[in-house]
Amino acid sequence: MAQEAGLDLVEIAPNSAPPVCKILDYGKYKYQSQKKAAEARKKQKIVEIKEIKLRPMIDDHDYDVKMRSIQRFFQDGDKVKVTLRFRGREMAHQELGYKLLDRVKGDTAKIAKIEQEPRFEGRQVVMVLAPR
Repeated sequence: MAQEAGLDLVEIAPNSAPPVCKILDYGKYKYQSQKKAAEARKKQKIVEIKEIKLRPMIDDHDYDVKMRSIQRFFQDGDKVKVTLRFRGREMAHQELGYKLLDRVKGDTAKIAKIEQEPRFEGRQVVMVLAPR
């Protein structure tokens, strides 16, 4: 029947009982599936991880500027990696750093969820936030 119609006989489900075959133009089918895959790739959003670097003794205005950029990153659909870097004697007062990260958590609670809790990596604390 497929030869009479000038089409191909394609096995769709070889493991079922009985096996399922379809009569179609295989070249056209392959072309359409490539087009469909390309369209799906075009619509994908690649999530980037943006990084915000903070210091424990950051001033209020500087903090506000950082928070505005974090909100802009979330509006674009990106994740944010908040890095809190300690220098010199700041290592003796790590509680100030954790207090600052709690403040960041509180300010972004409505628009973001915590993907990775704050954890120490050498002389810095890293936390990852993702948009809701």
